[in-house]
This record gives sequence, C-alpha cells and structure tokens, in this order.
Amino acid sequence: MAGKLIFAIPKGRILDEALPLMRAAGIDPAPDFFHKNSRALLFATGDADVQIIRVRAFDVATFVAHGAAQMGIVGSDVIDEFDYSELYAPVDLNIGHCRISVAEPAELAATDDPRSWSHVRVATKYPNLTRKHFAARGVQAECVKLNGAMEIAPLLGLSSRIVDLVSSGQTLKENGLVEVEKIAEVSARLVANRAAFKTDARVAALVEKFRAAVNA
Repeated sequence: MAGKLIFAIPKGRILDEALPLMRAAGIDPAPDFFHKNSRALLFATGDADVQIIRVRAFDVATFVAHGAAQMGIVGSDVIDEFDYSELYAPVDLNIGHCRISVAEPAELAATDDPRSWSHVRVATKYPNLTRKHFAARGVQAECVKLNGAMEIAPLLGLSSRIVDLVSSGQTLKENGLVEVEKIAEVSARLVANRAAFKTDARVAALVEKFRAAVNA
C-alpha cells in the first residue's frame, strides 16, 4: 500500500494565492497549519491520505525532484534555476505573477546601454538562470550568490547590477535601482515528481483536479 502523498508548498506570498486552488483540489490544511507561532513543517490535511510540508521555495523543487515529496507548488523562476530532469510542471496555476529582471543604480542606467555589455558582475540568488540568459547573447556573467538583500549590493560595491524578482518595483525604487532588462515572466506552477506521476494514480488525479480548478 502506498504511503501518504506529500505535497510541498512554499512559505511567503504564493501561499495565500495558492490556498483557494489547493482547497478546490481537495487539499485543505488542518487548523494548526495557520498558527502563526508554529514552527512545525509537516501538517495534516482534510484528506487523511495527503500531508503538507511548508518549506522555502527553492527547497520545494529539491524535495519534489528527489521524490521526498510527490507534488508541490513553486515559481517558474525556481524551476528554471534548477532545471531538474525529474521535475514535471504540468499546470501553470496563473498566480504569483512577477518577473525576473536585471536592475542597476538609476545614475548608472541614465548612461548605460545593456546592448553594449560584454561582461557583467551581478548579485543574485539565480546564478544558473542568470549565466544562461547572458550566455545566450554572448555576455559573460560573473555571479555573486546572495540569498537575500540583493538591492544593497550595488550601494556597497559588491556588484554593479542585480538579478532578482520584481513585482511592483517599489523595493528597487526605495533602494535607488531601476529595471534595465527583463529576463522572464514568472508565475507559480504545479510540479510533480516524474516517477511518482507515472506510478502513483493519486498524483495524476490531483494534477487533473488542479487543472480543473485553474480553468474554473
């Protein structure tokens, strides 16, 4: 008999938008999931056969790709960064919309032309995605890996530019930065472990329920 199906979801802003879709697909988190002071990572749901883990977005991809979780929700930025062969993303959930962009100080942007770049030094939590983007146009990208606070890197001289997620652009503005190039549009995706999708009927059934919820 198969064990419980583990569904991985990210902490942060995607979660609020994902909850209605999860509930429509039959995944309703237990009440303790919503306790603000809880440090638990594993939660029951209204379906005794399904449990939720709540982890960082990058870890959702890792748990699902390696089969520790069978399914999850994560941004397309994370999928593109890791490019796991075992990660299957069958449904665009049409939530969590933002973009991943290159930004630099406003005073630099006033005279800068991205088309003239041959080498860039960039602070980002997306080194693989960033190198791939710039390599496609013949630009060498030197990436400084940061997990947060990207916007302060140019001010402190760590790098002239950053690559990060942008939604309203307010954080960039407050730190004296402007977007100079968009790398990709981003939205949240339903992901599944490829092997689990092929062998566990519950996974395929949930994919169809999420697809129906999005179309509704």
